[in-house]
Amino acid sequence: MPTEQLSQHPAPTGDLPASDRAARRAVTVFPLLVIAAGAVGLLWPAPFTGWAPAVPWLLGVVMFSMGLTLTPPDFAAVAKRPWAVGLGLVAHYVIMPGLGWLIATALHLPPQLAAGVILVGCAPSGTASNVVTYLARGDVALSVSVATVSTVLAPLITPPLTLLLAGQFLDVDAGVMVTDILKTVLLPVLGGLLVRLVAGRWADRALRALPWLSAVTIAAIVLIVVSGSAARIKDAAALVVLHNGLGLALGYAAGRLARLGKSAGRAMAFEVGMQNSGLAASLATAHFSPAAALPAAVFSVWHNISGALVAAWMARNARRERC
Repeated sequence: MPTEQLSQHPAPTGDLPASDRAARRAVTVFPLLVIAAGAVGLLWPAPFTGWAPAVPWLLGVVMFSMGLTLTPPDFAAVAKRPWAVGLGLVAHYVIMPGLGWLIATALHLPPQLAAGVILVGCAPSGTASNVVTYLARGDVALSVSVATVSTVLAPLITPPLTLLLAGQFLDVDAGVMVTDILKTVLLPVLGGLLVRLVAGRWADRALRALPWLSAVTIAAIVLIVVSGSAARIKDAAALVVLHNGLGLALGYAAGRLARLGKSAGRAMAFEVGMQNSGLAASLATAHFSPAAALPAAVFSVWHNISGALVAAWMARNARRERC
């Protein structure tokens, strides 16, 4: 989701101005669109079962859109708060991968499903985490910084983490996975950033359309992945709810234990608990099987619903604290 306008408001107060109500509409419509796509894939899977090769290309569109929203101040913010950003990065790549492994091991999941849960945990921050942090009245600048760094470092972190934690369940080719992440994540992000730097005026005009382009594209990814494993969708639902819920809670706890403040704690909750499940679905489809991609597909639906609900609850508490 585009973050430029949000990053200018570290902790929104009062009513949202008209220009920012688009963010509220986006985070409200996005889960509904993803739910609709998942329902179509579940109820009428046959027309979409052969579309799996399109998933990496669709993810590239989302990542290119993300690159278009980035500006030099987003990167400068990392240097201004290295401790907070570093903590967020460590929490993200320790808590969710660790939870994925614990869930897979404790519940003795089948190898494909176990690998899928772990792979979701090893993915970088979710594309909607910044918008949800904004609506939760969290520290958006911190959220943007952690999401940006976790995405840029994904080619170096996600493959070896997946090999370490999922290798006991399935064979993992970390080298090929690095190449796939470079092609589907880092290069499109850098391409979008370059276009923003070279053709900033054109990119600014496109910003309003980018949330909806990203939403439709992610919905298409969910539709394709769910249709590939429609018969087993129930197998992953409870696992995803558990994984996401623990991630949100432990992410918030990490921020509070580090004494970063309540606003930063809210940001940490979403940067830890919301994953780039589109990337996880793409990698699972390419390297494992449709069954392994199932947790990512369910996660794509659920973490946007839970994120919106938790954001509303946090925002209400923040308003009460100011009264």
